[in-house]
Amino acid sequence: MGRECRRVPRWWQHPRDETGDLIPLLSGSFSIESKTWKEHYEKWQQGLRHEDDKWIPIEEKNKCSYDEWHGPAPKEEDYMPDWREEEKTHYQMYEDTSEGTPISPVMATPEELARWLVDNNASAFADQTASYEGWLRVCQGDWACCAVISRGKMTPGVDMP
Repeated sequence: MGRECRRVPRWWQHPRDETGDLIPLLSGSFSIESKTWKEHYEKWQQGLRHEDDKWIPIEEKNKCSYDEWHGPAPKEEDYMPDWREEEKTHYQMYEDTSEGTPISPVMATPEELARWLVDNNASAFADQTASYEGWLRVCQGDWACCAVISRGKMTPGVDMP
């Protein structure tokens, strides 16, 4: 991806480390990711792996630990908090290509957030910003990749229709 609008409580302050740097956080739900990881781990122990929405036997060439195949179990401190839906009343734009850190303050509406992103020349990709319409689509839930190169011109994913 590239830019992701996350729903957050109005009082949310993204955490920082002891030096003041933002701590990257994954989107999604830790409880769901953890439950899925545990279910898949148990199936792996039974000799099965998940592929195309079904369980198939692990081939001899793929025999290894589940951690080696999929990665370690999710850690709660790596995820955004699991707030209740009614708590997530506001919007915040995140850079999620690698960091998972906010690029905006918390705003009350998608329109307010899109306007802030334009007015502050927020990065849609590298040093490029995006239009109000592009930001608004992402603030309202559309997916935005980092950038697209076509005919020698690079366009931030936020401004792709």
